[in-house]
Amino acid sequence: MNTRVRINQEIRSKELRVIGASGENLGVLALADALAAAKAVSLDLIEVSPAAVPPVAKIMDYGKFQYEQQKKDRDIRAKSHVTETKSIQIEVGTGENDLTRKARQAAGWLKEGHRVRIELFLKGRYKYMDQAFLKERLKRFVLLVPEDYKVAEDVQRGLKGFTMIIERSGKKTEKEK
Repeated sequence: MNTRVRINQEIRSKELRVIGASGENLGVLALADALAAAKAVSLDLIEVSPAAVPPVAKIMDYGKFQYEQQKKDRDIRAKSHVTETKSIQIEVGTGENDLTRKARQAAGWLKEGHRVRIELFLKGRYKYMDQAFLKERLKRFVLLVPEDYKVAEDVQRGLKGFTMIIERSGKKTEKEK
């Protein structure tokens, strides 16, 4: 949890919208009445929505509240997916079989949801070749990728050659649905 949750005497608001222990709405109560209601059932008064007008407080056990918050945070972390930018490096003289193998590898990364940077590495005299030819070589490799993709960053000239970044398109295949 990022913010400190106020309980019982820490609550500063004069009026609260109170939710009872079994989930029933007790209405808008003064702070003293809400604390008395929580004490009557020997539970805590927890401010669950301090930004609302009036703030919302719930009568429940604070330990149980913390457990539920930790559980929610764990679920959110488990469902979040961090995307990486994976790199594939090809050269002008790379053979067709190697290109298709690397294209399949890129497709696997795209399926996982990662972005793929494709680098056409230029060394020696390849650096001085016709730029239109080199760009076409890079685009020809991208066409070999068997997965649906969209171009995130078009062909750009870098220090060591040309780069292009692709990512998975929004469409999902029948297997993923």
